[in-house]
Amino acid sequence: MRLTMNTQILIGALVGVGLGLALGAQPDNATTRVQGLYLAGLIGGIFIALLKMVLVPLVFSSIVVGVAHLREHGNIRRVWVTTLLFYLLTVTIAVILGITAANVFKPGAGMHLDMFADALAGFQAKQLPFPDFVQQFLTGLFKNPFSALAGGDIVALVVFALILGIALVQAGDRYPIINRGMEEMQDLSLRIVGAIMKLAPWGIAALLARLIATQDLALLETMARFVAVVLGTTLFHGVVVLPGLLWLITRVTPLALWRGGRESFLTALATSSSSATMPITMRVTQTNFGVRPATVGFVVPVGTTMNMDGTALYEAAAALFIASLVGIELSAGQQIVVCVMSMLAAVGAPGIPSAGMVTMVMVLQSVGLPAEAIAILLPIDRLLDAVRTVVNVEGDIVGSIVVDHVAGADAPHDPANFEARA
Repeated sequence: MRLTMNTQILIGALVGVGLGLALGAQPDNATTRVQGLYLAGLIGGIFIALLKMVLVPLVFSSIVVGVAHLREHGNIRRVWVTTLLFYLLTVTIAVILGITAANVFKPGAGMHLDMFADALAGFQAKQLPFPDFVQQFLTGLFKNPFSALAGGDIVALVVFALILGIALVQAGDRYPIINRGMEEMQDLSLRIVGAIMKLAPWGIAALLARLIATQDLALLETMARFVAVVLGTTLFHGVVVLPGLLWLITRVTPLALWRGGRESFLTALATSSSSATMPITMRVTQTNFGVRPATVGFVVPVGTTMNMDGTALYEAAAALFIASLVGIELSAGQQIVVCVMSMLAAVGAPGIPSAGMVTMVMVLQSVGLPAEAIAILLPIDRLLDAVRTVVNVEGDIVGSIVVDHVAGADAPHDPANFEARA
């Protein structure tokens, strides 16, 4: 029987921890330890390099395609404007929750991982006055995309992707070759990610072996605190924020939401994929909540591509956690960059398991943090991925109901009808 990728990653993590403990128990100058750490560093380095390689084409094409698809719905301008405003509101709240929780609870406090010292050799923590930071940040958004590509300037590349996507929306059907090319680039990038993920168990084992062999095991306790903070914050967003917004706007109760969306939520939990869950999400949104098919046909696919509150929350909190572990205190300006990039990463993350791992690299690199630090996050990512996928799907359902209520008809649904159907 072929093992699932989840099982392979778990086995790889356990093997990595075991090898790390074995190597850590040997003297520093032992041949086995030196050679083992070298091999682990080599394998782990190749895995990280592969992720960096696919980062730009995947995120760039995903953002362009996600924004450009709005051109197909130019005849329902009010619907898509309402959709984008609502999704922007919820993802902003999610990112603020993630950043706030990381600053308040400080799950990485007291730890310092020396193994990333080389990766951080070029890091410069610039303390700029806020007006100077705003000027530098805004002017840095707009660069020659080829120069940004050569220099690894992720922020400028993402901004160009957004501009290109908006231009394609305004152009309508004038550039079918470019539209098709972007879709094909996204598809090819996802295929490459799938191939890279076959190496993930080996990469995770190597990265964890090196991490465990060179660090204090107190890291495990720190990881438990981080998991608790992220899970607690994600559940707060899913149990309080999204149902609260739904009730305030439509008077649909949280109980009605959970009953009506239960099938979709359970599928999201099992698959960790909002894309795989999308057909079920569309069906329950129409059947259980009475949302019009035209609204569902637009809002849910757009949400699956662009509305990932759980992903944005996790990546914002994770960036601050990594910064704390490697001994860096991000300034207020750098935390703003993390917030913005986490929101954009949520737009550029395809709705498949582990795709967020690639966009996590983007968020870390935007403020100069080492991409290698995702080794700390990978073993726990599957658990967190399942929970945040449920919140992502919940946001799609809530968004559909809200948009249908606000912009979908001249006579909004009676909230009592939602209650009866759910």
